[in-house]
Amino acid sequence: MDTTLADPLVGRLLDGRYRVDSRIARGGMASVYLAMDVRLDRTVAVKVMHRSLAEDPAFVRRFIGEAKSVASLSHPNVVAVFDQGTDGEHVYLSMEYVPGRTLRDVLRERGRLPAREALEIMIAVLAALGAAHRAGFVHRDVKPENVLLANDGRVKVVDFGLARAIEGSNHQTRTGFMIGTIGYMSPEQVTDGRADARSDVYASGIMLFELLTGQPPYSSESPMAVAYKHVHETVPAPSSLVPDIPPAIDRLVADATAKDADDRPADAGALLVAAVEVHRALPPGGAAPPPPPQADAAARVAGLHQTGEHWTGTGPVGPDRAGPGPVAAPRTGPNRTMVQPKLELPTESTRRSRSRSRRRIGPQWVAIGVLAVVMLAGIGFTAWYFSQGQYTTVPNLLNKNIVAAQSEATKLGFRVTVAKAENSDKVAENMVLRTDPAWGSSVPKGSPLTLIPSAGPVKVVVPDVANLTEGAARSKIAQSGLTVGKVIKQGSPTVPRGQVLRTSPQIGSKVREGREITIIVSSGLLMPDVTEMPREQAEQFLREKGLNPQVVEQVDDAPAGTVIAQSPAAATPVDKGAVVQITVSRNENIVCFGPFGECPPPGQEQQLIPVPDVRFKDVRDAQEELRRAGFQVRVRGVARSGRVFAQHPMGQVPPGTRITIWH
Repeated sequence: MDTTLADPLVGRLLDGRYRVDSRIARGGMASVYLAMDVRLDRTVAVKVMHRSLAEDPAFVRRFIGEAKSVASLSHPNVVAVFDQGTDGEHVYLSMEYVPGRTLRDVLRERGRLPAREALEIMIAVLAALGAAHRAGFVHRDVKPENVLLANDGRVKVVDFGLARAIEGSNHQTRTGFMIGTIGYMSPEQVTDGRADARSDVYASGIMLFELLTGQPPYSSESPMAVAYKHVHETVPAPSSLVPDIPPAIDRLVADATAKDADDRPADAGALLVAAVEVHRALPPGGAAPPPPPQADAAARVAGLHQTGEHWTGTGPVGPDRAGPGPVAAPRTGPNRTMVQPKLELPTESTRRSRSRSRRRIGPQWVAIGVLAVVMLAGIGFTAWYFSQGQYTTVPNLLNKNIVAAQSEATKLGFRVTVAKAENSDKVAENMVLRTDPAWGSSVPKGSPLTLIPSAGPVKVVVPDVANLTEGAARSKIAQSGLTVGKVIKQGSPTVPRGQVLRTSPQIGSKVREGREITIIVSSGLLMPDVTEMPREQAEQFLREKGLNPQVVEQVDDAPAGTVIAQSPAAATPVDKGAVVQITVSRNENIVCFGPFGECPPPGQEQQLIPVPDVRFKDVRDAQEELRRAGFQVRVRGVARSGRVFAQHPMGQVPPGTRITIWH
């Protein structure tokens, strides 16, 4: 049975803004709904707190404060919080909707994961937690249920701030429960309720152990027994259960799950650095662990009885689960509803009843025969009536141009109207999406016919993210219904390092909803390559870039006054006003300008011709002018302005000399 049918929130407009479409998950503290933000026309996930929490004024105050704080946490691996509010007895949180599954769902389906895949998931989780720790947040409830794996491969962490809102509220005092999930609680959380960034590190280590082995390190029928083990026992090495796990991963888990918080990495950022190093040292590839042997039907039923789950035909559904969605409910305690399969066998009275039914079938055939005759007569009358020309059939106008379809339907005698266009991912804009009545329908001649044109796919405007940081740009693009694809680094003398220069497609253009947007991020001012450039032109160019050049001369075979080296090297990030050094050749020998820099033999000196000055001209025009004058041309893009700002050599040189131009 679909439990959402009995949910009073489904179909309601929450707070005058969120149209609740369906319930997608239910947990111990809240239910999560798929909803439409009618004000901004976007799909969101709305988390509504259970009434027991919403009735606690202390919780509501802390929840609102935490929601405001968490909304400022912008990170690609953190589920964004858009809004918070109350509607009567309902306290809710509006969040980014992430279509996909929870990490718990993946573990139930696949069991343990290969070491490389487990580390890659944890690296994304630790990146999110690290950003939170830097901002002063502690999650307090890190577990697979709070990690979402989106359909497009993104990893997202959810529920920042919820545990903190409960902590210290009247609800906690009344119920006396500890904040967190017992299987992932650090020793200090169990003993005295303290939680800081190192508590999240401990939970992350427990979760990594579970990803690698397919099971938590501690299990017991009693939650208090599990809590006791967290305090008094050492988490075993994952390789004790899966022998092929490398020792480096064992050390990573041991460091994260140290009993003394001071012995753990200081925060998730420190653990992230260690995890990345371990991941980098893993051998490439790596096959997934073999699936568990297929259990027979009896064993499967027995296993379901033990877990309190029932089989739906597509997978197990527990008593506290409402289906896939951005947040899956935690499975709580050993007391779960037992669903026993029931097999009913026919009794003697049932068989006698069926026998009597078969004996009574005879007279029913008479009624069926009469009904068949009546139906045949009706069909014949209908065919005769239609043949008199009173009715016509709606033609198939789908996917035709709206103007052509309107003309065609009018010629057939319909009274045509064109309705408001509707979005469609399959039918192009200004083509007929559907008709009312539908094509193939038989209607009286001269009937009205409504054509509904397609508006094409939903399009959104690429938001203005110029001069934002990469993280802020990602958040703003995601809120617009788009996704970030490639991130390209590009030097810029004007935009500070790390800020967005532009996007592709460009800002302000309308694109299909969900399209990937490329963002170009500034690498700041980069040291240009001025080697082989004449000294005066190199100095002038560097000063125009906001740099302070210092010249060092060095004896060299290169033509005198030519830049032969530079420091910093080309493409190195530099700050405006920085002192840079260029080394210039000092050569008192005769300089020759043969095609390869060689001098002609004595007595065979070549005629010298003037080199056109092509500085400040268009690059293509400059190339053409130099070639017409009888020179070879070499083009070097440094500023890439499209205009020549330097050339070498100048003056008079032999015909065929190679002239280098910079733009």
